[in-house]
Amino acid sequence: MAAKHEFLTQFVDETTFYNRIVLSHLLPANLWESLPHFFQTWLRNYLAGNLLYFISGSLWCFYIYHLKLNVYFLQDSIPARKAMILQIYVAMKAMPWSTLVPTVSEYMIERGWTKCYSTLDQFNWFLCLVYIVLYLVLVEFMIYWVHKMTHDIKFLYKHLHATHHIYNKQNTLSPFAGLAFHPLDGILQSVPHVIALFIVPIHLKTHLSLLIMEGIWTASNHDCIHGNIWLIMGAGYHTIHHTTYKHNYGHYTICMDWMFGSLKVPLAEDYDSFNEKAK
Repeated sequence: MAAKHEFLTQFVDETTFYNRIVLSHLLPANLWESLPHFFQTWLRNYLAGNLLYFISGSLWCFYIYHLKLNVYFLQDSIPARKAMILQIYVAMKAMPWSTLVPTVSEYMIERGWTKCYSTLDQFNWFLCLVYIVLYLVLVEFMIYWVHKMTHDIKFLYKHLHATHHIYNKQNTLSPFAGLAFHPLDGILQSVPHVIALFIVPIHLKTHLSLLIMEGIWTASNHDCIHGNIWLIMGAGYHTIHHTTYKHNYGHYTICMDWMFGSLKVPLAEDYDSFNEKAK
């Protein structure tokens, strides 16, 4: 019992450390130190989520729309400022709810309900890497089917996922569209990361790092730039998803779409045609 208590205390100590790092630099102490641990964690995730969203989105927009103007986009095909402001508005409405998912996952980890671990004492490095791959495959599989379900079930599409799909042209899709979801839709598509914690052993830092990577990935995945990297579900594939509504449901890779017959490859002529229509 004492060993288990010490094991769980490591999680609480680590998340408390992260709370202090973020909150002490962003808020006066009297606004957060008296809050229960759960609410401190949510506040940390909420503030960090906002910072990640605005920093990654802004930097990527600056790079592709200004530094690389006429390389990736012509001036008249850049998304309108009004469209990006609307995307930010939708994302900000969802953010308090979306950040509940990692907060709840950390709560369950701290209670010892998951297979998460905080040190490398239990496994060797090779086994840790194997578990990371299994975790990512499982998350990829679940996100594919959750995403497909929000399209195939008309009620879910109409009342949840359609909010994200109003952005379906190059001059409306932007890095800020990545988190522009209905709050419940955002929660649904994040839940696979939590479910995987109960199935595959994963290090706490790895779990949190993958959630951070999730925010960066969604920004880059909505920039309409076809990177053409083998196996990767880049923006070229995802842009097709936003225009056909029935292809390319995958998250990080094209593997699930290939396996289940929903893959549509962005051919050069199709992509050029799409760009012309967006002008």
